[in-house]
Amino acid sequence: MSMDYHYAKERDSEVNKYFNKDTMRAWADWNRKVFEPGLLDVKTKELIAIACTYMTRCPWCIEGHAKAAMKAGATKEEIAEVIQIAMALSSGAPVAHRNIALDV
Repeated sequence: MSMDYHYAKERDSEVNKYFNKDTMRAWADWNRKVFEPGLLDVKTKELIAIACTYMTRCPWCIEGHAKAAMKAGATKEEIAEVIQIAMALSSGAPVAHRNIALDV
């Protein structure tokens, strides 16, 4: 599946030269560690990540975590369910705060 429908521009690895290599390596190591099996198994962690990526709206993360979730045994139905959770939570804040603009 191509990401063309999200962003026509591919990520440019040249931007890496502007970032501190040690900091980025530390982030990558930490990120990898977070997804290792722990109290939660990898499938559960990847399903949570899918919901989070829909809330952060990163198409590359959506694709990567969906692939990782399926590799860990998730079904498309489970993925759809966590997307629905993200949809509900994303719409919850506007509902909860709907009065703020009207109170002025």
